[in-house]
Amino acid sequence: MKIGFKKRQLNFNLAFGIIWLIYFLFLLIFDEGTRWFDYFWLLMALSYLGIYAYQRKYHYITVKNGTITINGPLGKKFKLKEIKSVKQFAGDIILETDKKSITINTQYIEPESLANLKTVLNNSKLSLS
Repeated sequence: MKIGFKKRQLNFNLAFGIIWLIYFLFLLIFDEGTRWFDYFWLLMALSYLGIYAYQRKYHYITVKNGTITINGPLGKKFKLKEIKSVKQFAGDIILETDKKSITINTQYIEPESLANLKTVLNNSKLSLS
C-alpha cells in the first residue's frame, strides 16, 4: 500500500519548478549578458521538478510485506513486528522500536491515505495513543 503526498504538496513543487524555469528562460532570452548567477535559477527549477517527480513516483510511505518504509533520500524502514509503540503528538504519528523511532508528518498525507495508514497500524495490533 502506498501512502501518498497531498496534491497540494505535489502541485506546489511543480509550480515553483515551472516558475523558476520560466524566470531562467526569461533571463536567458531577454537579458543582454548571461551571468554565472543566472544558472542558479536553472538549478532551482531542476531541483523543484526533481523533487516533484520523486515524490510523485515514490510516495511518502510504503507499507509492503510487513514493513513500513518512509521514502526519501535518507529513508527509514521498519518491520511492523518490531514496532513497540505508536504515539500521536501534535498531529504527527511517532513509531518507536527498541533502537530507533520515526516520526510521520501527517500534514503531508492525503486524508484517505491517512485513514488507510491508521487502519494498517490498528490491524497490526498497534493502537494510537
